[in-house]
Amino acid sequence: MEFVKDEIFRVDKLDHSDNLIKADISINPKSLIFKGHFPGQPIVPGACMLQVVKEVLEDALGQSLQIHKAGNLKFIAMIDPLKTASVQLEITYKFSNDAVSITGKLSNGEQVCFKCSAIAGVVTGNR
Repeated sequence: MEFVKDEIFRVDKLDHSDNLIKADISINPKSLIFKGHFPGQPIVPGACMLQVVKEVLEDALGQSLQIHKAGNLKFIAMIDPLKTASVQLEITYKFSNDAVSITGKLSNGEQVCFKCSAIAGVVTGNR
């Protein structure tokens, strides 16, 4: 399967049940973002790791979200798109009132690369 335009990630498989999402994510090593982050030594930017957590959750829920608070952002291992073709994403979430509590983790096999906790609000009228 080809990547669309200049996307960084592509969801290849997604399982969603009981407030748990598991996804297999491919990384596009040809994305233009890697030309600047960093020339000669590309790595997936941390902001992109958080963004993929948000986007996969939005798609699974069918709702737009806005992150209000992100805590415990832990960048544990770099993801080199030239060496790592895919990663696994796991998200747990819980609704309370008008907010969603999110815990996300990106892994490359047994190696955890990124962990986060966040609180997001549902954006009305955007989906």
